[in-house]
Amino acid sequence: MTQDSLPFLPFVRPEIDEETIAGVADVLRSGWITTGPQNQAFEEQLSAFCGGRPVRTFNSGTATMEIGLRIAGVGPGDEVITTPASWVATANVILEVGATPVFVDIDPATRNIDLNLLEKAITPRTKAIIPVFLAGLPVDMDRLYDIARAYKLRVIEDAAQAFGATWRGERIGKLGDIVSFSFHANKNLTSIEGGALVLNDADEAELARKYRLQGVTRKGFDGMDCDVLGGKYNLTDVAARVGLGQLAHVERFLAQRKKLARAYFAGFEGGAAVALGVGLPAAEFENGNWHMFQITLPLERLTIDRAAVMQKLHDVYRIGSGVHYPAIHLFTLYRARGFAPGMFPHAERFGATTVTLPLFTLMTERDVARVCGAVNEICEQYGK
Repeated sequence: MTQDSLPFLPFVRPEIDEETIAGVADVLRSGWITTGPQNQAFEEQLSAFCGGRPVRTFNSGTATMEIGLRIAGVGPGDEVITTPASWVATANVILEVGATPVFVDIDPATRNIDLNLLEKAITPRTKAIIPVFLAGLPVDMDRLYDIARAYKLRVIEDAAQAFGATWRGERIGKLGDIVSFSFHANKNLTSIEGGALVLNDADEAELARKYRLQGVTRKGFDGMDCDVLGGKYNLTDVAARVGLGQLAHVERFLAQRKKLARAYFAGFEGGAAVALGVGLPAAEFENGNWHMFQITLPLERLTIDRAAVMQKLHDVYRIGSGVHYPAIHLFTLYRARGFAPGMFPHAERFGATTVTLPLFTLMTERDVARVCGAVNEICEQYGK
């Protein structure tokens, strides 16, 4: 089979079974398609997954972080520490609540916020920390919460990519402070669009519910009040039904992702890519959920740039890829706030050289071998 005849291997493709599709049709026929009984069932099952903690769903994993910050009391005059190696929403929500983002560079091995640098960034204005579990790999949770307790800081875990990940055998979401999940279409568990907040108690859950829908509380047939400034962030029953269908398969999804990740390491072992200096992620199979498999390119040893490598993968090998993520502080919005190149060199290098390879449950180990072969061939052809 020639390269031209190979089916295109996308960067991601969600796995949604026929039972879920039929369930969505049932919801559409029911006449109740916005937030209702399916959403309540989804929240209950998510709560059970997270050890019984209260959970509230939202229409995105961005809304969850913003509301998490508001519940934590973060606002104007406060500082929130986070990492520049994330989707820009992680920092944007800090600005959205009127606070100031403070970046800390990443550990180049884990690609997560470097906890060795965290305490140096804490000031009297620091109110919270948003650690990002990049590609589904948690930070050292024991050390993170030791620091947070010592300085009396709230933690809003950006676990957008970490559903199903663990720390010391316990699922992310079961322990800790406020935890934010995303159920975007490319996540390990999807509701098409959506997210969830795992909260500490009934009071926080009630406040999250108010923030989710205009701050409104209803009582009886005609009673209504609004006592906080909320927004329009509710999850529809159509989306919740997709999420419920996904939850039924989450353990299989996680096992398949780990299997594919191991195949990637085997496929790159001893090959031209690693010999040239292509960087692989930390081979961490105890806690991570393998949301993504990200390599870094040794651009100084290649005669083509990253965009050209991705173009070759797409056009010649019929393989999709992605970039996750350019360093946030180098975007125009953040340069205007005083951030500049050179401030966080590890995040900058990672953001400039990373390529995310396909990793989704419908892939096979043969697909992984195909991707590894393509990357190795490109390195052989364009290495110097």
